[in-house]
Amino acid sequence: MIFIVVKMTVRPEHTKEWLTLVGDFTRATREEPGNLFFEWSTSVDNPNQFVLVEGFASREAGDAHVNSVHFKKAMDTMADAIATTPQIISTEAPGSGWSAMAELTPRHTS
Repeated sequence: MIFIVVKMTVRPEHTKEWLTLVGDFTRATREEPGNLFFEWSTSVDNPNQFVLVEGFASREAGDAHVNSVHFKKAMDTMADAIATTPQIISTEAPGSGWSAMAELTPRHTS
């Protein structure tokens, strides 16, 4: 699996509209055959920072994503709304998605 995390700091005037701005990109990416997950979160420390966690089934699926029309369009759209160059971690990871965390399970109360 290709595992990617991207931190994007958005200009304050675009923070409230960010998820709408990337909505079409998000939907199109989630529909890609090799996409395992594509999830946005906001930073608890910086209200203008969004964190994107992505997973692709293979290097080929990741390459297809980066070469897609919707990716190129999104890069152009996001360039006008970001405050700084995004930070990225991209690596190959074993497995095919999320696993259960062994160290923590919910307590059941009656």
